[in-house]
Amino acid sequence: MKKGLLIVNTGDGKGKTTAALGLSMRAAGHGLKVCFIQFIKGSWKYGELEAVKKFADTIDFHVMGKGFTWKSDDLEKDRAAARDAWKFAQAAMTGGQYQMVVLDEFTYLLMYGMIDLPSVLETLTNRPEGLHVVVTGRAAPPELIEIADLVTEMQPVKHPLQAGIKAQKGIEF
Repeated sequence: MKKGLLIVNTGDGKGKTTAALGLSMRAAGHGLKVCFIQFIKGSWKYGELEAVKKFADTIDFHVMGKGFTWKSDDLEKDRAAARDAWKFAQAAMTGGQYQMVVLDEFTYLLMYGMIDLPSVLETLTNRPEGLHVVVTGRAAPPELIEIADLVTEMQPVKHPLQAGIKAQKGIEF
């Protein structure tokens, strides 16, 4: 059976975005067109922005966030940006040009009430039949987990930060 899957990478451990990037590259390797949308990350320089340029013909990469919104000094502006990014994502899912759409760090928008969970669930449930959608972020709501086809929960066991090792280029960013 061929079916577009709803995939959720959640949990407190590292690797949710990394796994979504791996799926995106795998899909691109098979000639599928991917739209990767980052909802929270701001304008920082990190490795995936450079690496994805090598897949420019198959992966469209969009950084829609402004950084960590829970530290925002203008929450209403961030909510408006989140709503605009969600509209962009909905258009990507329904436009017919993509076979995979990644909603990276999307669960945070739900967690902070920036977008409406029932409308998100309706959109994801009624997405085009062959479209794969990947959602990442901590604390995926139970309702999202319920409608997903594949859910992976990343749990931390050991992390270099615990030993005082700072974030490293190529590993953390």
